Amino acid sequence: MSVTGGPLLQVRGLSKHFGRILAVDDVAFDLWPGEVLAIVGESGSGKSTLLSLLAGRLAPDRGAVLYRAKDRGVEDVVTMDEPRRRVLARTEWGFVHQSPRDGLRLKVSAGANVGERLMAVGHRHYGNIRERALDWMTRVEIAADRIDDLPATFSGGMQQRLQIARNLVTEPRLVYMDEPTGGLDVSVQARLLDLLRGLVTELSLAVVIVTHDLAVARLLAHRMMVMQRGRVVELGLTDQVLDDPQAPYSQLLVSSILQG
Repeated sequence: MSVTGGPLLQVRGLSKHFGRILAVDDVAFDLWPGEVLAIVGESGSGKSTLLSLLAGRLAPDRGAVLYRAKDRGVEDVVTMDEPRRRVLARTEWGFVHQSPRDGLRLKVSAGANVGERLMAVGHRHYGNIRERALDWMTRVEIAADRIDDLPATFSGGMQQRLQIARNLVTEPRLVYMDEPTGGLDVSVQARLLDLLRGLVTELSLAVVIVTHDLAVARLLAHRMMVMQRGRVVELGLTDQVLDDPQAPYSQLLVSSILQG
């Protein structure tokens, strides 16, 4: 994990209501280059809403999400215009959905799914695009002879790996992941987690990952944020939070997993 140049992301006072429900309540934290932060909590804790706020997919009621861009310095995701947000989403950010069908185009080939993101950042040479797509499919353990197949013919685990290739082919600096192993068989989850851990380390990615699975947090994350009813109840090094949780809710969460 690199700390050169200050935080990559600074979140300050982020809040969001849905009617009378306070989904995210005054959340603040910093994320450093190359750091992986896991956001955990039970269903309804606000973790997925928070992820959407961070990625600019949802507007907060108040607060700031300050991103240190490669070419412009610090920008507030909350106030930036939509064209700029789309540029960052194609270039410096990635977003891995829980359901790969939400992050893939199912009616175009696997290679085209990866290649589209390259075209979005200016690549035009078909041969080079196909070569890069093939390289990334190989890196996520998809056979080269599947490059022209439709994602709909892939298993769930293969679709998720293809979605990861689509996101990482442009070498983003920051990737958001929403339950990336959810809904997969245990053996498939383990294979995907090993792959993710290797890629995150190799590419020095900063990652915010939402998960209900504390084993995923322990394997991937440097730090862990525990949320309850929209509020952050604990934030610290992953092993410290899991081995010696301080907040009563964190203690309950960890003990329920251990008992399970």
